[in-house]
Amino acid sequence: MGTRAWESTEVDAVGPGAYRATIGPEWVLAMVPQGGLLAAIGARAMAAELETDLPLRAIHGVFASPVPHGPVDIAVRVLRRGRSVSQASVDVTSPGAASGYSAVAVFGGDREGFAFTELTMPDVPDPEDQPSFRDPPPPESGWEPHPPWPFWDTVLDGRPAIGHPPWDDSPRGAAEVANWFAFDDPPVLGDGTLDPLALLIMADVMPGSVFEKLGPREQGWFAPSIDLSVHLFGHASPGWILAHSKAHHAGDGYASAEMALWDPRADGGPKLVAWAAQQMFFTKIT
Repeated sequence: MGTRAWESTEVDAVGPGAYRATIGPEWVLAMVPQGGLLAAIGARAMAAELETDLPLRAIHGVFASPVPHGPVDIAVRVLRRGRSVSQASVDVTSPGAASGYSAVAVFGGDREGFAFTELTMPDVPDPEDQPSFRDPPPPESGWEPHPPWPFWDTVLDGRPAIGHPPWDDSPRGAAEVANWFAFDDPPVLGDGTLDPLALLIMADVMPGSVFEKLGPREQGWFAPSIDLSVHLFGHASPGWILAHSKAHHAGDGYASAEMALWDPRADGGPKLVAWAAQQMFFTKIT
C-alpha cells in the first residue's frame, strides 16, 4: 500500500532486537490474518535489525500458532551481518504468547554468476477478461456467496487464469491453477517498483491447486500453512502478477505445493520474480 493496509508491515523498535507492529483487521482470511503478511512483517524487522538495504533473497518460516490481528511482538536475532550477505531469524507472536510465526531469512547483494530461467509463464487470458474473486457466484451455480473475508474483499483482488470455479463439476485434471493477483492499492517503492515484500503475500495462496484436483465438495475446507519458503528474484512492477501453483502430493491430511510468480510487464518479456513452496494441513470450516 503505502497506505493504511500496508502500514501493518511497518515495525517500531522497542529495544535491542525487539520490535512491535499492529495488524489491521483487513488482513483476516477466514479465521486469522493471511500468513504471507506475517512473513512480510518478520522480513521488515530482520532488515531493520541488520541495518541493511541488501535485497531479501530467501525466507523460510513455520506457523506454530495462530497470530490474530492487533498488536504483535517481534524478536529478531542476527545470525551473521556481512557486507554482501547477511542472515537473521525472527519470531512474530501475539503479546505474551509463547509461539506464533518463526522464520530465518537471507539478505544478499548482486554477485557475478549466470542467468537463466527454466520455468516458463503459461499462456493465459488477460485479467481484465476474467471475473473477480469478489463477484458473487452465478445464480445457476446454487452456491451462496462466501462470508466476508476482509483480505479478499479489501486488500487483494484475484482473477482466475487456469482452473475451474469451485461449483464446476466437470472432470478435473492436474492439481494446477493460475490466478492473477493485484493489490487494491499497491505498495510502491521510490523507484516505482512493487515492494518485494508484497510478493510474500501473493506467494501464500497455494491451496487452490489442491482443490482444483478435488473438484466440488459438499463442505468447505480450510488449509492453514505449516510452512512457507519464498525465493525472490528481483523487483516486479505494480499491477497484475500471475501466480501459477501446482500441488504435487496430498496424504495424511497434508498437501505440498509450489508457486511461481510472474511479472508480465518486464522488459524483454515475462519475468519470474519469485518462487515459493509450502506444506499445508486441512481442517473443516464449520
